[in-house]
Amino acid sequence: MFVSRMENHCFLLFVFVFQAIFILILYRGGSSNVFRGFLESPQVADYSKPHDVYTNLSLFTRAPNEDTMSYCSVQSPVLVGPLTITFRVLPSERMIMEKNPFVRSGGHYRPPHCFARYKSAILVAYRNQEKYLRHLLYYIHPFLQRQQLSYTIYLIQQVGTGSFNRAKLLNVGVREAMKDEEWDCLVLHDIDLVPENDYNLYICDEYYPKHMASAMDKFQYTLPYKSFFGGVSALTPEHYMKMNGFPNTYWGDGGENDDIATRIHLAGMKIVRTSPNLGRYRVIDYNEATEIQEPWRRPPSRHNTRKTWKADGMNTLQFRLLSRTKHPLYTKITVDIGYVPPSS
Repeated sequence: MFVSRMENHCFLLFVFVFQAIFILILYRGGSSNVFRGFLESPQVADYSKPHDVYTNLSLFTRAPNEDTMSYCSVQSPVLVGPLTITFRVLPSERMIMEKNPFVRSGGHYRPPHCFARYKSAILVAYRNQEKYLRHLLYYIHPFLQRQQLSYTIYLIQQVGTGSFNRAKLLNVGVREAMKDEEWDCLVLHDIDLVPENDYNLYICDEYYPKHMASAMDKFQYTLPYKSFFGGVSALTPEHYMKMNGFPNTYWGDGGENDDIATRIHLAGMKIVRTSPNLGRYRVIDYNEATEIQEPWRRPPSRHNTRKTWKADGMNTLQFRLLSRTKHPLYTKITVDIGYVPPSS
């Protein structure tokens, strides 16, 4: 009898401890990182059976009366999973416009049949990459529409012939985009990456910065190294300001990704990642016959992020706004961000 009671007490203690751990996981953000992902996305995606990127868009029709519209479902009912991606034919701007009739001037979209639950700004650093831009626009607009997001695509263009500064351009994009809307999520997107699965949701994690491009084809669908934060990432405005944005001092070398990952941790946050099964991206490459690439080398860093992150970022951002133009498929922000300092 005594042994039976002891076993019963041990079982109750086990149940109590399990419940406490479960509640702690939920509190720490596990619901957004693990359980929401389990509920919203297929656990195994069959990439041998992809779908056309414009599948199901014809199901969207404008509501007759906005006053009677309801909120969009938490999970979009028209997601299809793996997508057919090819870069053999360069789409024209007119073709992209015709296939996306609900996209408004400036590259803004909101669902015509329901109120979006999420508002995401898509920010793309850019300079003279017209072919890449058209491929990205062809795929990204229907991809985002099937997710039932309210979104705007921002192109931040650097003028001049000096070294490209992706991170500083994205800082400019954040500052300018926040003038338009109180965005829920800032998606920082390389122009040469196209997502392969529309269950890779372009919304932010509530608690931490999210790295979305966790499996690129040029890296054989693996991370090049553990702390990699390049390609596509999603941060709330609060995340972005807490880490003082991105660094302004990386010109041309691509080493800003390590700096960004470091400042995330220095700001008391951690990186969460979209699962490699969903966070798959194709790199826009016109030489499709070349499947095997040379091993990618991590660029050396000449910066001490621990010393500089609080004094190099959004709080020291300087630029000259030259123009802000609404195009049919995107908003272009043209800026002069200066040149590499002589001492760099």
